[in-house]
Amino acid sequence: MSDDRDHTIATATVTSEDKPYGVRIDAGGHALRGDEPVAQGGADTGPPPFGLLLSGLGACTAITLRMYAERQGWPLAGVDVKLTYVVKDKNTRWIDRLITLRGIDEDQRAKLAEIAEKTPVTRAVRAGTEIRTITTGVR
Repeated sequence: MSDDRDHTIATATVTSEDKPYGVRIDAGGHALRGDEPVAQGGADTGPPPFGLLLSGLGACTAITLRMYAERQGWPLAGVDVKLTYVVKDKNTRWIDRLITLRGIDEDQRAKLAEIAEKTPVTRAVRAGTEIRTITTGVR
């Protein structure tokens, strides 16, 4: 893997289980689960991979907007982010993101809408971040 450990901002380890598709996830010391729905052959014991992707994007959006509002001294009472991954056909797909902001005025809302487009995970998803893969084997 990369030798740029000084620049690492997150880590995760995913371990498969005996169940068809269930996985245990360790994300920086936090335990999560992933799986596929029953209709896809899984046991539905956790969100599917795209659900986890959307969760990361939504968490980054809500956290970044709260941080920004806090630094500005704005009375942001809460942020809700609803995300949907849409696949229309083989070449057409997108993420719908609905952000509900509570407790602020229209000018503040407009600024936070701009900030939402610049969150770190938004930028990573839009840029199509390079993935460097290495495989190993154990018998």
